[in-house]
Amino acid sequence: MSDRILEVDNLSVEFATYGGTVKAVRGVSFHVNRGETLAIVGESGCGKSVTVQAIMGIIPMPPGKITGGSARLNGKDILGLPAKQANQFRGVEIGMIFQDPMTSLNPTMTIGDQISETLMVHRGLSYKDASALAVQLLDKTKIAEAAKRAKQYPFEFSGGMLQRAMIAQSLACNPAVLMADEPTTALDVTIQAQILELMAELQRTENMSIILITHDLAVVARMADRVAVMYAGQIIESGSVDDIFYRSSHPYTLGLKEAMPSNKGDRDKKLSPILGSPPDLFHPPVGCGYFARCPYAMKVCEHQQPPEYLLAGDTTHQARCWLQHAGAPVNKRLYQTGANHAD
Repeated sequence: MSDRILEVDNLSVEFATYGGTVKAVRGVSFHVNRGETLAIVGESGCGKSVTVQAIMGIIPMPPGKITGGSARLNGKDILGLPAKQANQFRGVEIGMIFQDPMTSLNPTMTIGDQISETLMVHRGLSYKDASALAVQLLDKTKIAEAAKRAKQYPFEFSGGMLQRAMIAQSLACNPAVLMADEPTTALDVTIQAQILELMAELQRTENMSIILITHDLAVVARMADRVAVMYAGQIIESGSVDDIFYRSSHPYTLGLKEAMPSNKGDRDKKLSPILGSPPDLFHPPVGCGYFARCPYAMKVCEHQQPPEYLLAGDTTHQARCWLQHAGAPVNKRLYQTGANHAD
């Protein structure tokens, strides 16, 4: 049996709006192995959330439309299924932690009833058995006095507790893959660390695969086994977490790292922001999406889309950048920047 539990190939998603058609996801391909964590990282608006929502079948259609590609879960294509068929895997084989638990939970239902509903619908349990299991799930996510908390409403929970309740709900049917969309947004640093540790522990005990959607590179460094960097609706670099942090090969990835604060080196050193703005996806660039902001841009970048280059000596590290072409001039500054981060 293949180690790949989820394979996404050439996924494209568009949204029809009054202003035109937004090409939000443009030919995205990746895979997730059993028991590993894949982080999809990039700035806001790059297509991270739309990608996983399309796989889950929860983007509104219309205005959304999947215009191409496939997503295979354990070898079965799950992309664009009718609602009845999608419900057979959604929440069962794939769980989802949404970005904002404060708006993702029903304010009119108790926490326990919301978890119980998932168990009754997907596992056919009675209300009594589902309620008892809901308490166990809350206890598993380390919510104190789980039986008491199960009878409370979302407004009675703190942000960290709501996130734990969302995790409990997503684990109700023992999913093989857990999608976590910004699971630590709006949480303070202490609670954020607790949530990440909880997810790592549950991954070990439940043997889950995790797709982690984030723009926080610190979270990526702590949680991920592999990383896919997105920009303008495309994956522009992918590889192991060490590849991305220590052997970065795309100027955008290097720019993200340069913009991160560090506790090493000269404290007077200023952060280097990425100047400019992402491209307009109503009219995506003909060539590289990063061309207008790239300090290493060449003429070919403006007019031709770069292919994915497999980095020399590596079987998994790929970059969509013309600088990796054999005929490109060697840019010492680019490689030197990457080398500095390896120290």
